[in-house]
Amino acid sequence: MTKTHPTLSRLIPLIGAIAAAVLLSACGSMASSPAKPMFSQDSLPDTIKVPAGNRVVMETVGVGEITYECRDKANMPGQTEWVFVGPKAALNDRSGKQVGTYYGPPATWESMDGSKVTATQLAVAPAGAGNIPYQLVKANPAMGMGAMTGVTYIQRVALKGGAAPAAACAPSNKGERQIVKYQADYIFWKAA
Repeated sequence: MTKTHPTLSRLIPLIGAIAAAVLLSACGSMASSPAKPMFSQDSLPDTIKVPAGNRVVMETVGVGEITYECRDKANMPGQTEWVFVGPKAALNDRSGKQVGTYYGPPATWESMDGSKVTATQLAVAPAGAGNIPYQLVKANPAMGMGAMTGVTYIQRVALKGGAAPAAACAPSNKGERQIVKYQADYIFWKAA
């Protein structure tokens, strides 16, 4: 039987206690690290909430521009207004990496994997002065296989800018186009 050195025999329990403390500390920090917050519809207007039975599968931040054109008002000769022509935006994930694009018409969300969807607008709600409205759309069947396959709904939320230009739209500048910068979160849902 080998005999342990007296100093070493006193250190072994101490080393064991330190190792246990380090391990418990690591486990404790894993348990208390904040989980990725899930998207919540709680603060959204009821008209643009996605129905039960669907779950969030992707959250993107659209950063881009909307083009407007000064045109005649429908059925109102001699009157003009800024008319939405179409969007063009990069879709980025929450870390800022581009994962797709948004463009139109028709409004099209396309993933970097080539899959894409168009959609039918179900509802809009005011999102504050200077901002385009909140929006809920029902996705059409996806074209191509990938991230957009199976998407049921898309919400436009967290809006910044994009409203029609403040510049005058009159018969004298009919046909003029203006580009307005905007940002919006696009939340993609699939059946649960």
